[in-house]
Amino acid sequence: MRNGFTTGSCAAAAAKAAAYMLFSGCEKNEIKIMTPAGIMYETKILDIKTGAGEVSCAVKKDSGDDPDITNGILIYAGVKYTDDGKNSVSIDGGMGVGRVTRDGLDQPKGNAAINSVPRKMIEKEVREVMDLFDVNGSISVTVFVPEGEEVANKTFNSRLGIEGGISIIGTSGIVEPMSIKAILDTIRLELNVRKEAGDKTVVIAPGNYGLDF
Repeated sequence: MRNGFTTGSCAAAAAKAAAYMLFSGCEKNEIKIMTPAGIMYETKILDIKTGAGEVSCAVKKDSGDDPDITNGILIYAGVKYTDDGKNSVSIDGGMGVGRVTRDGLDQPKGNAAINSVPRKMIEKEVREVMDLFDVNGSISVTVFVPEGEEVANKTFNSRLGIEGGISIIGTSGIVEPMSIKAILDTIRLELNVRKEAGDKTVVIAPGNYGLDF
């Protein structure tokens, strides 16, 4: 079965492409990044928009053979530059990226639901471009997903305490079809949220009976 790539990989690729176009002044129609799994991700760049000191673009999510609800949606990154000599990269979520409302998740309450590994991936790719063009100012990256809020209604996000959109996730950068690890990670995450909420007992009822319950 064919592997796919995570929302984190998509966001990192879009951010790298946007940063490259911002500093080079040239349009970039494809981009490559190395995922944490050591697998190269090459993708087309879509819907490029430019403005004064900023560029945004999108990457189409490819989930491979995994039945992932986010397959085919566009993951955008907007990159803005301020020439202030601070050599910093800030990352936030915009439209369609969820906000954390409970303890026990990867990010603290109030943060965009962009997990730790995708944040590191985005910063790594943007800093590579900064080094390439000898940039020493401040870069802000905003990840946004126009279809994110609608798609999130078909996920577990609201149960976990993530409201308003999807999560930008992934530890390896790769989506493995029908991954048992992904299911276990989701269960572990929900149990952690329940623990932080003070729950002492969890009842597990699998299948349709569990859903009805």
